[in-house]
Amino acid sequence: MPSKSPLSGGRRIQTRRSDVHGNGVFAVQDLAEGETLIEYKGQVISWKEALRRHPHDPAQPNHTFYFHIDDGRVIDGNVEGNAARWINHSCEPNCEADEVDGRVYIKALRNIAAGEELNYDYGLVIDEPYTEKLLSEFPCWCGSEQCRSTLLTPKDEDEEKDKKKKKKAKKKAEKKKAEAKEAKKAEKKAEKKKADKKADKKKADGKKKSEKSSKDDTPAAAGD
Repeated sequence: MPSKSPLSGGRRIQTRRSDVHGNGVFAVQDLAEGETLIEYKGQVISWKEALRRHPHDPAQPNHTFYFHIDDGRVIDGNVEGNAARWINHSCEPNCEADEVDGRVYIKALRNIAAGEELNYDYGLVIDEPYTEKLLSEFPCWCGSEQCRSTLLTPKDEDEEKDKKKKKKAKKKAEKKKAEAKEAKKAEKKAEKKKADKKADKKKADGKKKSEKSSKDDTPAAAGD
């Protein structure tokens, strides 16, 4: 089911200027986690047509109102769209986009207080290497603690690289820990060997002293 509650039932959200970027959509009343807040509406077109229409704004070529449905279709929120197209991106969102049978609904990920701006992770992915220049062309201004500074989502290969990097770092740390453990073990062994040697020496010295004492206490033979 796309909604936990009906889309109607009084004004719950409104569009106004945002401190994040341009226009934004805000909660007018408290919204509950799981509520479907609005459907992302617009003309459903092919990607070929989307590329023909691009860009919506020549001054901001990377800013569009397209919402990807699948490899063959996209929603153009700039044509026959609604307020959903003004919902800004956040790397730590309070909403999510849920696609159901080719329709997209914006749902609350958590309880949202009246006055809060709605946002969701755009999840943008571009099929080319993520260079510093490319990342800077899609800046993020959400300001959250989790902000990745770009609207672009890490690709699978980037995530795989991160996993490999973490795995390598973990393996290195484990190796270092094992080496430290072995070094400590060797140190204890050396200390024990030193202590045993000292004890043996003490024992030997005691034995020599005892033998000497016994010799000194032996009485001289008669007639000497």
